[in-house]
Amino acid sequence: MRADIDRLMTDRDLRALIVTGGEHPNTLRAYLSNGVDIHGGMVVKVRGSAPVLIVSSMEVEEAARSGLRVLTYDDLDWSQILKRTEGDSRKGFVLFWERILKEFAIPPGRIGLYGVGDLHVWIERVQELNAAYPGHPIVGESGLTLFDEAYVTKDPDELQTIREVAAKTSAVLQATWDFIGSHRADGTTVVKPDGSPLTIGEVKRFVRRELLDRELEDTHMIFAQGRDAGFPHSRGEDSQALQLGQPIVFDLFPRQLGGGYHHDCTRTWCIGHAPDAVRAVYDQVMAAFQIALETYDEPGQPTHTMQEAVQTYFESHGHPTQRSTPGTTVGYVHSLGHGVGLNIHERPSIHHLMKKDTFQQGNFITIEPGLYYPEQGLGVRIEDSFIIDDAGQLVSITNFPKDLVLPLKG
Repeated sequence: MRADIDRLMTDRDLRALIVTGGEHPNTLRAYLSNGVDIHGGMVVKVRGSAPVLIVSSMEVEEAARSGLRVLTYDDLDWSQILKRTEGDSRKGFVLFWERILKEFAIPPGRIGLYGVGDLHVWIERVQELNAAYPGHPIVGESGLTLFDEAYVTKDPDELQTIREVAAKTSAVLQATWDFIGSHRADGTTVVKPDGSPLTIGEVKRFVRRELLDRELEDTHMIFAQGRDAGFPHSRGEDSQALQLGQPIVFDLFPRQLGGGYHHDCTRTWCIGHAPDAVRAVYDQVMAAFQIALETYDEPGQPTHTMQEAVQTYFESHGHPTQRSTPGTTVGYVHSLGHGVGLNIHERPSIHHLMKKDTFQQGNFITIEPGLYYPEQGLGVRIEDSFIIDDAGQLVSITNFPKDLVLPLKG
């Protein structure tokens, strides 16, 4: 969590860190800025001190919402530097970096660089800065980064926001269920009042409107029917009409409007009725979901134990898994879950090969077993998001039923 940043900097021998980025959404910058993702600019954090935002003069008011100290580029003489370099921003940035080092009294030592930006620009820029200021080497990192490690657990304010996003997402699930259910069937096709087919694209547009009404935004939902449901990340075909009795995998993972915390949940529906083959697979996925919950014991438990319990169950019923058949594209083909937050995929990972990840108090994770057989027109996934609360309990925050059959009322 954010309170761990100084410790994590010490672990990596960083005197300071700088999160940079342009005008695109920047989760690292928002994380250090208490959820405020400014339009351009950077964040400077010296170890042991609060972060400071550096922004254009147009962003001052928005940046102030962070509750942190805010400086403009001109507070740090950017216009004067550009004048001295006759508008050469490349040379100007090297001089501007010196101004940052002095303003924040950054002692000699390593500076961690994070954020987003054009790789071709930053490769050259880092070389120039390291040559100009050898006492303040700029470093990056891969693997389990400082921010990856911080994201693993959430603080109380983050968890409150996450619960609010979860409640809104569950409400959208209910609205979508009701919307589809208000229609009627003509033969095996779901139709609108005028008799024309109700399509996946129309359902998605309905979902996006419901999300926007709740200050959430779609991040490429999955609404895949029949054979497409057998491919875990198929988004579904917008032109396809809804059909009775075909499995629909509806994976909804919205975030706060404009960038913010996500929720992640999946339901599998059959409109009107569920064929025996779908029902049998659905029951097994539900059993695996329950096994996952029963496998959880307490914080400190390795996450891979939960995945392995689900794999053992599926394998005992004849389904390939990534453990029994590495690289399989049918059966149980993915991990059981992952952390969620400002990013849709964070640590910890609930995967049989990720032996070092453990469950911890403050985790926000998914549990999402599934089975996939596209050539049989079959795919089923069930997913809730959970937090591990102050008592160490695994608590679902996805408040929507797991019914398979969605009846039509029209």
